[in-house]
Amino acid sequence: MREQIHTIPINDAMQNAGECPFCYIEKHAEERLMDFVLGAGASYMEADIREQTDKAGFCRSHFKKMFAYGNALGNAWILKTHYRRMIEEMNAEFKGFHPKKGAKKLKLFASGKSSDAAKGRDSANPITSWCKEKEASCYICSSLEKTFYAYVDTFFTMYRKDEAFKQQLLESKGFCISHFGDLCEAADKRLNEAELRDFYERMLPIQKKNMERIYEDVAWFIEKYDYKNKDADWKDSKDAIQRGMQKLKGGYPAEPFYQMKK
Repeated sequence: MREQIHTIPINDAMQNAGECPFCYIEKHAEERLMDFVLGAGASYMEADIREQTDKAGFCRSHFKKMFAYGNALGNAWILKTHYRRMIEEMNAEFKGFHPKKGAKKLKLFASGKSSDAAKGRDSANPITSWCKEKEASCYICSSLEKTFYAYVDTFFTMYRKDEAFKQQLLESKGFCISHFGDLCEAADKRLNEAELRDFYERMLPIQKKNMERIYEDVAWFIEKYDYKNKDADWKDSKDAIQRGMQKLKGGYPAEPFYQMKK
């Protein structure tokens, strides 16, 4: 398949994938979003962008990454107008509120993607619902999710049309469990019956083989601490801990937070 502008990031990810090409894609997409939100282009000073960030806010994880990014003034501007909106919304929720004994119980701070925010209105307590919506909503998470699934669409376009890409997958190290689940979910929706059978016949052995490879690396890392093996070769186990964590949950555990380019 001839390389096109939308296939370049997938090919780049496959060439630099390490344990998971979609971890690579997600990392770089998130870094671009951090630059967009807080970088030298000062998009946070644009009224339309500020309206979106004021409405969506940011999750705990991305607030931490934004703090580490290094633009204190930019963070302050974002917080100032976001707080103003939050206070207006809070006052609207508090106005006329009457507590009711026996209101439906709901976890106040539940984990989940930003798209889960609307589910908060299941509670009989409007303040609980509002707090849950705010906790679940994040401008970067929702933007990243849209970008990620656009790349998933491209992945399956390439899978259908490019035999060389299929071969590249066979030679890869597979995916982290999180992104493998995303791919399987997408495959069930995007591929016909024959394609789906082919996909699982190819991908399940790859995933199994590479999970076992990581296990062996972690096991040998432990064995290297036995005095009997002190002079033995580390093999591929020196970075087994961070790769093992990535394979299970995604991301890059050993890497520092992304910071503003100065």
